[in-house]
Amino acid sequence: MPADCLFCRIIAGEIPSTKVDEDDTVLAIRDVNPQAPTHILLMPKAHITSAQDLGKTDGALLGNIFAMSADLADREGIASTGYRVVTNVGRDGGQSVDHLHFHLLGGRRFAWPPG
Repeated sequence: MPADCLFCRIIAGEIPSTKVDEDDTVLAIRDVNPQAPTHILLMPKAHITSAQDLGKTDGALLGNIFAMSADLADREGIASTGYRVVTNVGRDGGQSVDHLHFHLLGGRRFAWPPG
């Protein structure tokens, strides 16, 4: 765990967060700066910098993240109207924390293409 990684520190309980779900490999928390009525961050507990660092052996982790996203969308009441699951890669891709995470966004209509 990099000592300066914000999400590693949240996972370790050093920084408070509003947890909405957790299992052995993934933590889901409310975003502190929500961009939609529902804005949840899902992050692996293991430090992975971004999706660029994923490989074929990470399929189970990704399946778990997307299954948790679907379950959270049901629980948040956004599954029937639609939602977005997105990860950003690198600075030009909009990644602001160098720890792989996915945004579950819903509760409002989204435009395409994104900004």
